[in-house]
Amino acid sequence: MYCGSGESGQSWQITTNGIIAMSEPPAKESHPGLFPPTFGAVAPFLADLDTTDGLGKVYYREDLSPSVTQLAAECVQRGFPEVSFKPSSVVVVTWESVAPYQGPSKDPAQEGKRNTFQAVLASSDSSTYAIFLYPEDGLQFYTTFSKKDENQVPAVVAFSQGLVGLIWKSDGAYNVFANDRESIGNLAKSSNSGQQGIWVFEIGSPATASGVVPSDVNLGLDDGAEYDDDYDSVTSLSLEDTGTTSFPYEARGRGDTGTYNMPSDLSPRRLATERPPGPPTERTRSFQLPVEGFPQQQPQVIDVDEVEETGVAVFSYNTDSRQTCANNRHQCSVHAECRDFATGFCCSCVSGYTGNGRQCVAEGTPQRVNGKVKGKVFVGNSQVPTVFENTDLHSYVVMNHGRSYTAISTIPETIGYSLLPLAPIGGIIGWMFAVEQDGFKNGFSITGGEFTRQAEVTFVGHPGKLFIKQQFSGIDEHGHLTIDTELEGRVPQIAFGSSVHIEPYTELYHYSHQVITSSSSREYTVTEPERDGAAPSHVHTYQWRQTITFQECVHDDSRPALPRTQQLSVDSVFVLYNQEERILRYALSNSIGPVRDGSPDALQNPCYIGTHGCDTNAACRPGPGTQFTCECSIGFRGDGQTCYGTAVHSDLVVVGSGVGGCGNRSCTAEGRGRGSTDIDECSEQPSVCGSHAICNNHPGTFRCECVEGYRFSEEGTCVAVVDQRPINYCETGLHDCDISQRAQCIYLGGSSYTCSCLPGFSGDGRACQDVDECQLSRCHPDAVCYNTPGSFTCQCKPGYQGDGFRCMPGEVEKTRCQHEREHILGAVDPQRPRPPGLFVPECDEHGHYAPTQCHGSTGYCWCVDRDGREVEGTRTTPGMRPP
Repeated sequence: MYCGSGESGQSWQITTNGIIAMSEPPAKESHPGLFPPTFGAVAPFLADLDTTDGLGKVYYREDLSPSVTQLAAECVQRGFPEVSFKPSSVVVVTWESVAPYQGPSKDPAQEGKRNTFQAVLASSDSSTYAIFLYPEDGLQFYTTFSKKDENQVPAVVAFSQGLVGLIWKSDGAYNVFANDRESIGNLAKSSNSGQQGIWVFEIGSPATASGVVPSDVNLGLDDGAEYDDDYDSVTSLSLEDTGTTSFPYEARGRGDTGTYNMPSDLSPRRLATERPPGPPTERTRSFQLPVEGFPQQQPQVIDVDEVEETGVAVFSYNTDSRQTCANNRHQCSVHAECRDFATGFCCSCVSGYTGNGRQCVAEGTPQRVNGKVKGKVFVGNSQVPTVFENTDLHSYVVMNHGRSYTAISTIPETIGYSLLPLAPIGGIIGWMFAVEQDGFKNGFSITGGEFTRQAEVTFVGHPGKLFIKQQFSGIDEHGHLTIDTELEGRVPQIAFGSSVHIEPYTELYHYSHQVITSSSSREYTVTEPERDGAAPSHVHTYQWRQTITFQECVHDDSRPALPRTQQLSVDSVFVLYNQEERILRYALSNSIGPVRDGSPDALQNPCYIGTHGCDTNAACRPGPGTQFTCECSIGFRGDGQTCYGTAVHSDLVVVGSGVGGCGNRSCTAEGRGRGSTDIDECSEQPSVCGSHAICNNHPGTFRCECVEGYRFSEEGTCVAVVDQRPINYCETGLHDCDISQRAQCIYLGGSSYTCSCLPGFSGDGRACQDVDECQLSRCHPDAVCYNTPGSFTCQCKPGYQGDGFRCMPGEVEKTRCQHEREHILGAVDPQRPRPPGLFVPECDEHGHYAPTQCHGSTGYCWCVDRDGREVEGTRTTPGMRPP
């Protein structure tokens, strides 16, 4: 299966089995089966097709070129003469020389048979049309072997809306246009648009609420081809022939027996007049469909040659053409270079920028992420879901610290507190911009902010699950990343006014071709509001699984391979729900690096742990050991500790973002080759951004930004912000203090604040270092000192007892774990082998239960809490250890 998305943001999945799916098909429906499926589908030739071992190729591409959009418009106009249609986007999918799946016993009659056909989805702002093209002699087989039925079954040409409904799901409208040998065989011989082999359908508009609307233009005398004796012409499918069915209340179930309303056969009809024989003259019109093939295949350009006399479309293939930088430079970022390779081209960000080449941002610069959130979530045992739509999500990222601050507004009170444990909703943004250790890549470097993330959350001891789907669509015209989030499922109820605490954690990300997966178990502590002088708290666990799919460039074999496994370290997690403002907030501090248990000194470079103190518009460059340098990002200058824009006065604080003078997008100077001197457009055109705006010059481009107190309007001009209340940066989390485990933000009123290191740390509050209290000899001489971040502990040496600050000779009181071990081992004769099946707990160096316990006889392992009780859902099979 191969994924893509159109200019409008509509995503689609392409399968080798002749389907364009509007969402990812479930695993159980990955092979052709009973129609309609549970997902929306456009099926020009649904069958079990074989593309293995070079038996066929599938190509797909969105094409916005005028020649292709015009050709698509002409096809639609021919089928719907009364419609004025101008497509803004055309998606082209071609199945070339695909073979039939023949099952265990191959049919000699199908040996060497190959099918070639094409589907085109043309969309405007108000409607979408599907165009199916079947070249003459393009369909050489009509049936394939069904793994389900274990015999030969005909292919299907059909459309389906999939399951519809928020709570009670039912089959949406679907249309079946061909599903037997005769009707499939007539696809290349007939038409519903007046041109042989071309079928046109209206599939997206108010008129298609109850099903697809097919064209109804018969194949005329001047458009027909010469057929065999049995077929002089073929009737076209009319609307009455379709299996259009809408089942809002009385839908037939998928497992029910019975017959769906299928189309009538395509019966032959003889023409009154025969066409006189004669050789046709050809004129060639390029159907410019530059396509992206599978990574291992050679890309091709598909041309359509029109025979002037008959108007019959005949496909020919030019295998000498490939995708090059010359005609695809727009696919690379303006801050990237494009390089041609034997099989295609790749984009890579220039020095000073980071990303995947398609999307690049200046290293070290803060980033903003905007998007929408919608959900249908059941809370606790409620039978009525909480539904919310069009909710705003905004995130601010301090890239050189790997800190992300995410706020989701207008979250209903009925669910706000119950969503607090789900920090991963905003955590994906932290992964995108996690601080990279040498040789490792964060999410933006890998994906460029263009990917789909699907996650499943299982709350241990609670019925139901929550499903999260997030679509990242890259950088918009304002330079902000965009994200759409969907939540659906059930979460445990958390009482109003509760707080949630999540300890720092690590998570392993496993990378394979265009797919990243991870899974883990996480604990969170819920502290309920104080009652009768006590605030009860409870520890809960949920299990987390996610899959990230993205597109990567496969043509550059010289690129260093990504590590198969990377470890995301989340050093701090802060979650908050503001009941008055109905805002849900997540703040996380992230770094990405190798898999490790501890933190060796080599990995304590300030660039990796966020203690460097570089300016927020600077990149931290690690050196040997703990050495580092700060380097201002492109577009800024200074010593790295302090950076300022070359065209921005220090008394102008930028709070808005946008561009004027270039049609709401960043303005790029053309014709500047490598090594050329950059032209400062801001100096040459001081008023280019308009009033109340400042101009920032960048190499080869410039950007306009509103001054403090102003924002960009829809017209692209800076207008006054009505609400100019002071901002409490400490409360919003938009301060630049060190992480909350090392420093605190102190609000001074207005929009002012200061940073202060916590006890046990030293520094200016923006970068705090741990103080090693053990060097001050604070423990008793007969005790051992253990330094911890921000604190220390003292423990009396063996043979002494006390609290570590005072130690006296005597036996130390044993812990519960030590007592349990002694009780079990004391009952066993030390001269004899330990009986099989006996479990003996493991204690750590302080006598407490080790977090992971394993049974020596069975090999099972599980996690325990501080009292040695097993954490539900963590038990693993022999040979495996809990994450």
